[in-house]
Amino acid sequence: MNSTIRREIFTRFRSANPHPTTELEYKSPFELLIAVVLSAQATDKSVNLATRKLFPKANTPEKMLELGETGLREAIKSIGLYKTKARNILATCNMLIEQHGGSVPRTREQLEKLPGVGRKTANVVLNTAYGEPTMAVDTHIFRVANRTGMACGKTVLEVELKLLKCIPGEFRHDAHHWLILHGRYVCVARKPKCAICLINDLCEYEEKNL
Repeated sequence: MNSTIRREIFTRFRSANPHPTTELEYKSPFELLIAVVLSAQATDKSVNLATRKLFPKANTPEKMLELGETGLREAIKSIGLYKTKARNILATCNMLIEQHGGSVPRTREQLEKLPGVGRKTANVVLNTAYGEPTMAVDTHIFRVANRTGMACGKTVLEVELKLLKCIPGEFRHDAHHWLILHGRYVCVARKPKCAICLINDLCEYEEKNL
């Protein structure tokens, strides 16, 4: 895919949705971090249902620790892998207090040292909370990048690096939100909705569902 087509793709995405953002509900970098950790192998909808009850009671590392593992498990038990996530969240809260003064760090290296936080989670926090032009490649972005021919790769990291290199700078901050939403609602896994896709004439997918 050449650069002119890529630019047109993101121009259309921006025209259709000028201010994209995550569908996770949060009011602070800490709440976003916790929501993203909870969202692993879970839907944003299920996470929001849990955090609407959790965050009014525990929206800081200190308050989260006061819940204890039993209290936190009870609050998030509707989410997959909740026992492991509860342990990781409490361990993360301890590290935030002990090493970062209770604040969420602003570098990928520091974020990835937190329990339960991988590269994708770190990229979401850096992009959405702190405005960094990062690319958090999830299953949706990985699929869209490969299927459209925008940035083909066999690994998540390969796709991430290719996207960061090929997406024009003016679109880079919002690109990950556009691609996630496109993969979640239009370029879905089994039967992509090519007939209603706003970039179907630019996409290189050979088996378009028109």
